[in-house]
Amino acid sequence: MKELVIGVTGASGMIYAERLLAVVRKECKVHLIVSETAEMIAGLEGISFPGADLIYEDNSDLAAAIASGSFRFDGMVIVPCSMKTLAGIAHGISDSLIGRAADVCLKERRPLILVPRETPYSRVHLVNMLAAHDAGAIILPASPPFYQKPVQIEDLADMIVSRILDHLEIDHTIGRRWSGYHA
Repeated sequence: MKELVIGVTGASGMIYAERLLAVVRKECKVHLIVSETAEMIAGLEGISFPGADLIYEDNSDLAAAIASGSFRFDGMVIVPCSMKTLAGIAHGISDSLIGRAADVCLKERRPLILVPRETPYSRVHLVNMLAAHDAGAIILPASPPFYQKPVQIEDLADMIVSRILDHLEIDHTIGRRWSGYHA
């Protein structure tokens, strides 16, 4: 069973975290870290992250097991990823457990998927994304495709979640894969 760290930070788009957790909590052991700002925004967006099957981590606990490279886990997703969090990761600033666990992924060469949900991007955002990419992170913007003809908002979120799961090499049946123009 895979063991994942999911960080949720203060950007709009909590539905992406909610939909990801709905899938991975059945298949993986999950350490969940929710920043204070993310908690506030989740409340505004009507999203909650309950579940006895999750391991809740305190974002201020830099002594948590997942803060050490010697603690083995299979990867991390930060969804949504605020531009502040992305900047901290890009520049090696680990002042929270989310930032430290991301730093562990980079230094240990584990998958780190950052899902920014911001528009438009400023030059600073783009430079930080490139720096995080160059350090080893996967930048997976919350930009869902429309070729699958979504009917409801969950369909759009699931297309992003399906790409996250693909990068983590977790089998799934959500979203639709492109099978060619003529299929």
